[in-house]
Amino acid sequence: MKRLGISVYPEHTTKEKAYAYMRLAGSLGYKRVFTCFLSVTESREETIKSFKEFCDVAHEAGMLVSADTNPGVFEKMGATPYDLSVFKEIGLDIIRLDGHFGETEDIAITHNPYGIMIEYNASGTIGLENMLRCGADADNMCFCSNFFPQRHTGMGLDRYIELTGRYKAAGMRIASFVSSQEDNTFGPWPVYDGLPTLEMHRDLPIDLQARHLHAINLCQDILIGNCFASEEELNALAETDFSKINVRMNPVEGLTDTEKEIIAWTKHQHRDDCNDLIIRSSWPRVVFKGRSIPVRAREDEYAHRGDVLIVNDNLEHYRGELWIALKDIKLSDQYNLVGRIPEEEQILLDWIKPRFAFGIL
Repeated sequence: MKRLGISVYPEHTTKEKAYAYMRLAGSLGYKRVFTCFLSVTESREETIKSFKEFCDVAHEAGMLVSADTNPGVFEKMGATPYDLSVFKEIGLDIIRLDGHFGETEDIAITHNPYGIMIEYNASGTIGLENMLRCGADADNMCFCSNFFPQRHTGMGLDRYIELTGRYKAAGMRIASFVSSQEDNTFGPWPVYDGLPTLEMHRDLPIDLQARHLHAINLCQDILIGNCFASEEELNALAETDFSKINVRMNPVEGLTDTEKEIIAWTKHQHRDDCNDLIIRSSWPRVVFKGRSIPVRAREDEYAHRGDVLIVNDNLEHYRGELWIALKDIKLSDQYNLVGRIPEEEQILLDWIKPRFAFGIL
């Protein structure tokens, strides 16, 4: 099941704003809040006091707290891989290791007596199989991708799939970041150009980023890297249907009620015996059998990638089927153009595999 999360960097804002944001997210069903100890300049005592209160508020809002750390943070806080008592005192649920201590210590930390999850960097190469072979507690391990404040530095899709797929195959729970498109958002560092994991997501609507990560199907937790996301964005993510791959479409004018019903049908499924030309949902021809779909003239005899089509009355046996074009194809007057999937949304089409469920928004 997908879990949503936010990020909060209390050293860069007020308590009132940070806590209100966490409470709002919690009320919408968000389950995680990420923060960063790497950028905290407070003393050890001040950090314990302020973040203990921070964790208390997050827990009251129903969220787990994860914090980015490295060996330098451990040294400052008086912690070691064998002694996490200070993080237990603060109330952390997850410790993310941005840096490593060495294989022996990275294994030992998974056996901490407090049940604190240890989150490793999914954007790097880690000898996970060897760690597990040498006794690391798999039940106390998870992974989280990096986020990338600097434009043009985010992960490429192929590398993300290669690394994240490796840890997913080992049964690890994985978190990745999406980015708010609000103005004046921030992260732990003085760079203000979004905080996504994938570079291709940097300027996309936040729900599309999340729907794309869901389509790729490698991460289970989706965290907003920068703050503060707008209430509209928080709601958009909270209302996202992760039961299938959903694609937004711009409808053409003049659709019939039957065409609208077919488009909005909730059980579209790509056929098993598919090809590389179209995504084909054929069950609507059964569900809506006998319903007339009048022929509507098209200006273009070709369908282009992202065009959504419904078989009309001129081909009665297949009438009602819904197609999404993946390539340019020449069509007869047996197919009505009912809408077009915007170019940015088309990143989802290659992930609708044979027998996959999909929806049109």
